[in-house]
Amino acid sequence: MKHTRRKFVKTGIGGFASITTLNIPFFGLIACSSDSNNDVPPNNGLGIIGVSVPPVINASAGSEFILNGKGFKVGDQIEWISTLDGSKKFTTAIGSTTETSATFVLPNEIPSGGYRLVLSRSGETLALGSVQLNIVAESDIPDIEGMTIKGIVFSNGVGVAGVVVSDGHEVATTDEDGIYYLPSNKASGFVFISVPGNYEVPANGNAPQFFKRLTTSTGTVEQHDFSLIETNNAEHVVLTMADWHLANRNNDLEQFQNMVLPDVNAMIDSYTAGGKKVYVLTLGDMTWDLYWYSNGFGLNDYIPYMNQLHSPVFNVIGNHDYDPYFANDRLAEDRYRNILGPTYYSFNLGQIHYVVLDDVEYLNSGGSQGTVGSRNYRERLATEQLEWLKKDLALITDKSTPIVIATHTPVYSNPSLDGSGNQINSYKLDNAPELMASLQEFSTVHILTGHTHINYTVEEELGVMEHNTAAICATWWWTGREGYAGNHICKDGSPGGYGIWEINGNQMQWQYKSIGFDTDYQFRAYDLNMVHITAAEFAPNASEEDMAQYAGPYAQPNSNNEVLINIWGYDDQWQIEVSENGQPLDISRVKTLDPLHIISYEAKRLNVGAQPTGSFTTNETAHLFKVQASAPNSTLEIKVTDRFGRVYTESMERPKAFSTAII
Repeated sequence: MKHTRRKFVKTGIGGFASITTLNIPFFGLIACSSDSNNDVPPNNGLGIIGVSVPPVINASAGSEFILNGKGFKVGDQIEWISTLDGSKKFTTAIGSTTETSATFVLPNEIPSGGYRLVLSRSGETLALGSVQLNIVAESDIPDIEGMTIKGIVFSNGVGVAGVVVSDGHEVATTDEDGIYYLPSNKASGFVFISVPGNYEVPANGNAPQFFKRLTTSTGTVEQHDFSLIETNNAEHVVLTMADWHLANRNNDLEQFQNMVLPDVNAMIDSYTAGGKKVYVLTLGDMTWDLYWYSNGFGLNDYIPYMNQLHSPVFNVIGNHDYDPYFANDRLAEDRYRNILGPTYYSFNLGQIHYVVLDDVEYLNSGGSQGTVGSRNYRERLATEQLEWLKKDLALITDKSTPIVIATHTPVYSNPSLDGSGNQINSYKLDNAPELMASLQEFSTVHILTGHTHINYTVEEELGVMEHNTAAICATWWWTGREGYAGNHICKDGSPGGYGIWEINGNQMQWQYKSIGFDTDYQFRAYDLNMVHITAAEFAPNASEEDMAQYAGPYAQPNSNNEVLINIWGYDDQWQIEVSENGQPLDISRVKTLDPLHIISYEAKRLNVGAQPTGSFTTNETAHLFKVQASAPNSTLEIKVTDRFGRVYTESMERPKAFSTAII
């Protein structure tokens, strides 16, 4: 990206001095149209009537605005309250009035976004209505036949060339003056930029505002401008947070507030203190569609929790972020789009190109207004999205540029093992081959996914590595629920946690971070002589028959002096060494159940007379390793080295007790 020589009248985030209004050039003041969004009750204590607030305002910050209505007074305060982040407010005062209108100046620093307008006078307040504000830079960009969206991308009053702009179908780049045109059919409802490296965009709360909402018909030309903020994010950190499942149940909000949030923010703050830029990338399922209506907790309610993070947040849609009252993918995702923005887009941080995709086709059989459907779905990328992806990637001429794909459901299934312990991989995404074909020109591709609530990695295609990341909510907040196991464990035995991606230039390192533990906590070792799962020990209110259904290989006592090691971040570049009395032990990779999860979830549910939910029960995982010692009471030295040379150790004194508090 580069600045051009084109300068505008007024610099800064706030916008520019030229004026537009309601999608047409307007020389002078901005006035309301008759297409109003009027929430003002006729009998209010302030005597204000006939207010006409337009649903959309296209204007430059610092310009004057005429608000139609009667009863206004000079000095009345008008507060612009963000609909995304209620704590973000901008205030202006009415400077002059007539019998039928009031005039005020738009706040200088106000960014584009949705706002509620609230008037205050002498301690009384009055809601005037809601508006979508689009801050534009100038109004004299000429129309071009066939081009239905136009605008400028600028920074510090200077146009920025080479910025990619898209409507989700068509893709263009800004010219030397920072100007772009798109021949859009406006089907997506958005125009967005692929934020260039070493720039950021203004945020609404923690949500970067890289997109603008389209507001008129296909035949009308719209202008949408984007402000960039220069920064240096060549060295940056991305935290990948999958599967929050906030739903106001299982003490989830309390667990998030008291356990997850302090951990993540401490990590963000530590990197920020070291001079690094930090960003959060969710991997879908921030909410839980089943409880949107019954518990009154949906995407709007997720926003305040997202905004408590100490960094910008880029969101990914998951299958549980759709409206369960609609049996149609597009209609069901409208709530997400209205609150969080596009479901697929791209951006750049430093030298890395990130692409967010929506790989869920939400079917929701039986869903209708007032009725939650079956919430079924297909795991696939829509054809138009794949076509957009090809266009987006085609503009990256340097094919050594690292590509990071973020999407919810995994491309590959949870790996299995052959008879020799070698990993066997298979596609899970319906049209995974088409996705892989679009990526084949690039030498370094990382695919970040969630959905499964387990950890695994896959390197099947040359240059492509998938990282399926376990869940923020672990097992849907069950194991940490009041009266349960008092831990935070995923279905594969991984602690609930998130990914840490450290980027320096085009070099990348990653690590799984367990919530509540240091970053060097990367494995757990079990003394299988001590692992015997019975109802008497772990679910005294349940029958032995019921417990045995879930205990798997641990239903019977084991005296073979075996040790099981669960390494949640494992890939085939890791090294594992175990020794007993200075002698190395043979290590076998196995795919089986993690015993801690069985006693933390299944046993606890059985103990209260409940049936464990099938999709929440312990998952077989292939990041388990087994050794056999010569004695039951020898100390084992365990050394695990990741692909980046970081070493994690445990001096395992045996016998080692087995309980829900095991580390």
